[in-house]
Amino acid sequence: MLVGPSGSGKTTLTEALLATTGVLSRAGSVTEGNTVCDHDPAAVRQQRSVGLAVAPVRHGEVKINFIDTPGYADFVGELRAGLRAADAALFVVSAAEGVDATTVALWEECAAVGMPRAVVVARTDHHRADVLGEIASCQEAFGAGVVPLYLPGDDGLVNLLTTNDPRYEEQRNALIEGIIAESEDETLMDRYLGGEDIDQATLIADLETAVVRGSFHPVVPVCAMTGVGLAELLDGVARAFPSPLEHPLPDVTGVDGIPHPRLAADPDGPLVAEVVRTAVDSYVGRVSLVRVFSGTLRPERPVHVSGHGMADRGHEDHDVDERVAHVYSPLGANLREVPYCVAGDLCALTKLGSAETGDTVSAPDKPLLMAPWEMPEPLLPVAVVPRSRSDEDNLARNLGKLVAGDPTLRLERNAETHQLVLWCMGEAHADVVLARLRAGGAEVDTEPVRVALRETFSGQSKGHGRHVKQSGGHGQYAVCDIVVEPLPRGSGFEFVDKIVGGAVPNQFIPSVEKGVRAQLQRGLQGGYPVVDVRVTLVDGKAHSVDSSDAAFQTAGSLALKDAAANGKTALLEPVDEVSIRLPDEHLGTVLGDLSGRRGRVLGTEADTAGYTLIRAEVPATELLRYAIELRSLTSGTGTYTRRFCRYDPLPQALAARST
Repeated sequence: MLVGPSGSGKTTLTEALLATTGVLSRAGSVTEGNTVCDHDPAAVRQQRSVGLAVAPVRHGEVKINFIDTPGYADFVGELRAGLRAADAALFVVSAAEGVDATTVALWEECAAVGMPRAVVVARTDHHRADVLGEIASCQEAFGAGVVPLYLPGDDGLVNLLTTNDPRYEEQRNALIEGIIAESEDETLMDRYLGGEDIDQATLIADLETAVVRGSFHPVVPVCAMTGVGLAELLDGVARAFPSPLEHPLPDVTGVDGIPHPRLAADPDGPLVAEVVRTAVDSYVGRVSLVRVFSGTLRPERPVHVSGHGMADRGHEDHDVDERVAHVYSPLGANLREVPYCVAGDLCALTKLGSAETGDTVSAPDKPLLMAPWEMPEPLLPVAVVPRSRSDEDNLARNLGKLVAGDPTLRLERNAETHQLVLWCMGEAHADVVLARLRAGGAEVDTEPVRVALRETFSGQSKGHGRHVKQSGGHGQYAVCDIVVEPLPRGSGFEFVDKIVGGAVPNQFIPSVEKGVRAQLQRGLQGGYPVVDVRVTLVDGKAHSVDSSDAAFQTAGSLALKDAAANGKTALLEPVDEVSIRLPDEHLGTVLGDLSGRRGRVLGTEADTAGYTLIRAEVPATELLRYAIELRSLTSGTGTYTRRFCRYDPLPQALAARST
């Protein structure tokens, strides 16, 4: 797969590789919007990748699936899906840009899953290109394991493994020593230092071993425009990159959770495949991009589709038997039918009605489930409203498709604020989601997101509830007196019965409580649910004929309203505990910003080298757009997580605007 920051040239490089191998007669252009991989209308509009795309090529006898992934932070979910589908990564950096913190963050994403990596220095034809300087920047940022395999020469690239040019002797020695250091032959280093000339076949075999271990990262400079380095890159991927046989498979269990013996990439093994991306085509419907990890996927065969562990994102657990009609080899948005797909390969399946991103496809007689990959938490809420009644139907129909294909999108129907909220990764992600909704025929607008508040009593208050109607026929009679007092935060609701002498008959005391609870849920002066109070029933009156359950429920509700009118209530706002990870140089700026958001810093601690972790408590109303604002404050390098902590009193000035 191709990984790298936005604008580094991944899509352009993919186009050049497709043209070099004869898949395309002419490479497309990102600016012209005609590339194979950026086929999504949102990608064409934004002129950057918004989803992963597959571009298979053949180099000699080897099939190579190039997976082009987005480099922008909003689409990190697509990157993680690509990491699941790939066996190794080409980390693309621009020869004219240097290595920034965003690039380092992407490198860390790859390192976190142990992905073998090589570095591709692209855009070497740029007027500011500095290949040697970029390699040095990569070595400083990524470690000493970054070693050039090729360097620019007088006429094309110089292969450091084969050259005898004394000008490259230092770089050649560093390369060979780096490869030998990873060799399983412990005598090889002594032989090399003793002056023995190690044959090229041994070095190439050990180069593959070094790359597989994930600690050695060869560098290849390329130029997509002139074609320099493309053949060398293809040769390096085919000969020195790990095959699917060398890539460890994710853990597998039965659908009942019982662990299954570890599988290998065996075409004759049990069928285990995973949906790594889901798209909806206007002509063919749902298209599932699938990585086959074990066995062989064939058309006209039944399969079992399992999805577990993502209910919080709107993906309910499911186990369904379906039938594969056709198997396709994808080239961007184009599909070419193939007779089968073996372990280690990628394919596309259409019309699997239940398949969602992250689902496992296996044999019906032995259904299995792959451990899901970790998805980032969406932190930018966007409230959407349909423009018309017809748009409501289209919106409901399209939301299911969006959630099925995008695990980084979370759908929330807030029962308290009555808003439909889409939780996105950032503005660019939200733009793509809204564009896809509108493309599906759902015209929607956005509105400010409302935060669900709470009410409580500030002090003790008495309430009198009288519900009496006796104007002929069966009447209604219920009177009750209550005392309301606040409880500590998080205590909930308590109801205490202190009736003496049967002033309120025993059968009607639960009715009073039921009426009080209903009014607590409906709210009082601000219309928000009331929490953390104790209500004590102290007195009342009943009628032998006209009293009823309904009458005492109404009286309990009226008594609570009366207590609110006689006493003081306060609004409470939700407070979240946040953990912010950011580079040290942005610490002061972010701490100052937290203070302006009424945040309370709990502490800071050192994280990985050059990074700090801030723990703080911040009102949820101040975090509505924090995903965007933190990125702005930290030049795109800060990340954070949040979880609900408690409710705190809302400041008086803000409370006045909320009622």
